[in-house]
Amino acid sequence: MGGQGVGKGTFARMLCNHHQYKIIETGKMLRDAAATDKQIADIMARGELLPFDMLVRLVAENITPDTDILLDGFPRTLDQAKWLVQNYADKFNIHVLYLDVPEEIMVARIQKRIREGGGRADDADGAAIRKRLDIFWNTTMPAIKWLETVPGVKFSDVDVTGDVDDNFKNILTALGE
Repeated sequence: MGGQGVGKGTFARMLCNHHQYKIIETGKMLRDAAATDKQIADIMARGELLPFDMLVRLVAENITPDTDILLDGFPRTLDQAKWLVQNYADKFNIHVLYLDVPEEIMVARIQKRIREGGGRADDADGAAIRKRLDIFWNTTMPAIKWLETVPGVKFSDVDVTGDVDDNFKNILTALGE
């Protein structure tokens, strides 16, 4: 978990290359769904989060309890975090990696993605970036803070302010490697 530009997707892919996780990339899952579902496309175009029931249905359809999974970009709200713990804590060992960087680094990384020709379509829209960051601080951060307190959920606050290799070492250390 973490804000925009912290490297959730990058580190998720690196972890999947390091371990045999099934990755559930929530952003990719939503972009794929938006390609065929106008309602989802419209919600995402406004920079808003999908309604709870719609999102958890999509996530649940992708979770297979017989495989170790890595969730990239989920949960993002307190209700989603509670749903995850309530429905899956007895099926998986939940370990939250909070990829921690200050907002100015998030913005700088988003701007770097734009300069390098990557990123999301709305990365070039300052108002959309601000809205996504506000959602992170006001909606996702309470979920992160709650998960940090849940008995049975392992929580690691991981500093990812350095370069990619150092950050990945920090993640592996948090995982006990």
